[in-house]
Amino acid sequence: MALGYKARKRLSLLVLVVGLPLYIVAAVSLVGLLDRPSFIVELIIYVALGIVWALPFKFLFKGVGQPDPDAENDTR
Repeated sequence: MALGYKARKRLSLLVLVVGLPLYIVAAVSLVGLLDRPSFIVELIIYVALGIVWALPFKFLFKGVGQPDPDAENDTR
């Protein structure tokens, strides 16, 4: 399923505005269930969870910051 440029842009904004805060709350809650680990262990857990979050959405964010490739070039 290939998403168009505008659909990818809107979906990536939705993921960043809604999904990322929800994921942060879930990650903090998950670490909160454990007895307070040492700083290094806690840092490793958060870094690993950050990488796990980013990998599935790599295809979604790729090229979103570039100009629309389907737009006509208006050079004068």
